[in-house]
Formats: sequence, structure tokens, C-alpha cells
Amino acid sequence: MTDAMEPNTDSGRPSAEAGYQAGFVAVVGRPNVGKSTIMNALIGQKLSITSPKPQTTRHRIHGILTTDAFQVVFVDTPGMHLDGQKSINRYMNRAASSAFADVDVILFVVEAGRWSQEDQAVAERCRLSEIPVVLLVNKVDKFKQKTDLFPFLQKVGEQADFDALIPISAYSKSGFEPLRAEILKHLPHQAAIFPEDYITDRSTRFLAAEIVREKLMRTLGDEVPYGATVEIEQFAFNEEEHRWHINALILVERPGQKQIVIGKKGEQIKQMGIQARKDMMHLLDARVHLELWVKVKENWSDDERALASLGYTEHS
Repeated sequence: MTDAMEPNTDSGRPSAEAGYQAGFVAVVGRPNVGKSTIMNALIGQKLSITSPKPQTTRHRIHGILTTDAFQVVFVDTPGMHLDGQKSINRYMNRAASSAFADVDVILFVVEAGRWSQEDQAVAERCRLSEIPVVLLVNKVDKFKQKTDLFPFLQKVGEQADFDALIPISAYSKSGFEPLRAEILKHLPHQAAIFPEDYITDRSTRFLAAEIVREKLMRTLGDEVPYGATVEIEQFAFNEEEHRWHINALILVERPGQKQIVIGKKGEQIKQMGIQARKDMMHLLDARVHLELWVKVKENWSDDERALASLGYTEHS
């Protein structure tokens, strides 16, 4: 994985004449339905961070699955939500909405047994789209008796003219084979878009910041993670030590949040650092020296200039 990733221009890659397929697949839905977990499972590697909390994903992320016969570029998106009027909420909704353009198929993810106003809003977007839409009903493993699921499947199947409806479980990966087959029905015959060794269009620096933010989302209570973001200040490899030196700055909006992140005698931030360092070593396949710092930057999540400086831009 390189730090700057661009689409493939290598004519030596499999061509359309050879029967190769390649295309973009957007994964959309309201927050906390399992979009990132599904993408990670489909590509066989963890790229998008996950947590039980809604709005864990804040950026649009490409996950790339390449085989000898096809290349699928999954576009993981923030959950489309109706609440939240801050600048960061508007940014996430724009990032999610942009996925409805320039893709070959849309995977609309809903949670089995639950249909909300936010699901309805996404369904309306799907109804207006001219792109093929596959409805994925996730978390079907919650239903011990599958017959209990049928009324819900019938109800959601009527919300739009879906090309297919597939019940799945991201946890157990059930339903993935018919899902892969359905995706391939809609991919054009063309050469691969990215080089075959690419797994994402994001830099390792970005992924390192997301790892730290995941630990915030998973470790802390409901309030603090939504008022926090992570900025990588140092990201350098020391050849002599054969070790990465990474400094991550955790930005929060209030002094009280800073104290919560640090914890009593620094124990909270220490444990998050241990967990993040372990994941970074796996990501970078090398030793890592990680330092975490916390700083108060008031109202950063509702400040357009601050968001842009932190990488929350339409082009990020």
C-alpha cells in the first residue's frame, strides 16, 4: 500500500477483451446498519473502522477487491442521517450522497426487523437513481425463525424498484455468495481501475488516524467520541530502528472531554494507545512507536475551516 494512490493506467492489466470486469459499488444506508463491516468482510481485510456507535464512519473510503477475473471497488460511506445540524453532519451527508453518482451498482443496507425515517430517506434516493440498487437486509441472524423475517422482507422490498433483495449476516458472512454473483451482473467489462496490489485509495497515514479514532469510539461513552477527531502530526519510518514513529493528536471540543480521554492518572489514553499500536503494527507490518496527545479545539465540528484543515473536504 502506498501513501498516494491513483487509478491504474497500466495497459498490462487484464482487458475488457479478455472478459475482465471492473467497477465501483457504493455501500449506502443509515448509520449503524453494518456498512463498514460488510465491506471489510467482502474484501477480506479490515479497512473501515467499526464500532457499535452510529456515525463511526465519517469519510468515503474505497476498498478494493482484485481477482484474476474481476476488480470491485467498494465505496464505503458515512451513514445518511436526518438529525444533527453541525457542519460535520452536513459533510457526512454530502459524502454519502455523492456515492449515488459515478458507480455501477448501489448496495442499500438496512437492518433486519427495523425500518426508520432515515431508511425511508435513503430509499427515496434509491428510487430516484438510475443506477441498479441491491437491497441488503443485514443482521438476519437475529431471527431464530426465518419465517418471522418474511413480512419484513416483503415490506422493505416494496419501498423501491430494487434489482435484487438479499438477506445477509455480516457477522457470519451468510448470503455473501449470492451477493457477489449479483454484483458481477452489473459490473462492466473493462480493465482493472487500480493496480492489483492496491487495497484502498486511502493513505496509510489516514488509516493510522482512523485506528486511533476507532479506539475512541469503542472505549469511551456516548458523548466524547462525537466531539473528537484525530490528526496525525508525525508519520515517519526510521530505517536504523526499522520502526515507525507516529504522533497522533486527539482533538476534543471541551476541557472536560480532554480529561475523560486522558482518564485517571492517564490510564485511559494509555490503554487506547496500546490497542491502537497493536493494530498499526499489523497495518504497517513493522514495529511502531506511538504517542498520543490530547488538545482542546473548541467547536471544531461546526467550523468549516477547521474541518477542511482536518481533512473533512469533498476531495479528501
